[in-house]
Amino acid sequence: MASTPKEPSDGQTDADAAGNRLEGAQLAVLAQFIKDLSFESPNAPQVLQGPGENPQLQVNVNVQATKRAEEAYQVDLQFEAQAKSDDGVIYNIEIVYSGMFRLTNIPEDLLQAVLFVDCPTILFPFLRRIVADLTQDGGFPPLLMDPMDFAALYRQNAGQVTEQAAH
Repeated sequence: MASTPKEPSDGQTDADAAGNRLEGAQLAVLAQFIKDLSFESPNAPQVLQGPGENPQLQVNVNVQATKRAEEAYQVDLQFEAQAKSDDGVIYNIEIVYSGMFRLTNIPEDLLQAVLFVDCPTILFPFLRRIVADLTQDGGFPPLLMDPMDFAALYRQNAGQVTEQAAH
């Protein structure tokens, strides 16, 4: 037996209700910029001849959001990468790539998701290109990062916060 979806009592579907909540919602990119940047290759030019034995790459990406004005928020993508081998450090990269966003008519319960999912998703391709160019300009093959699923990271972090609060 097939069941029909339950509709809210006012006759609207859940999708209609969500759409009405977001009516007039806007996300505008006001600016994008490199806030901090460091590239180090302390063992150059020797490491340019080859990575050495047992090369390893560690990558870390974090997102921070800060309210700057009534509807303006700064979102920072903090990226760190360290390439090393048994012979020592190949290179270190630290970059904070930021964006200023105007968020208008975003419901309070969706604001965190917009700041930690939608805004970083907009910034990430630009960060990816900068990192690829930086490593290539440093004499190494470009570091081409895979796309990131910021929604999955947000859900994972939200789950960790909920789990910690339960203990």
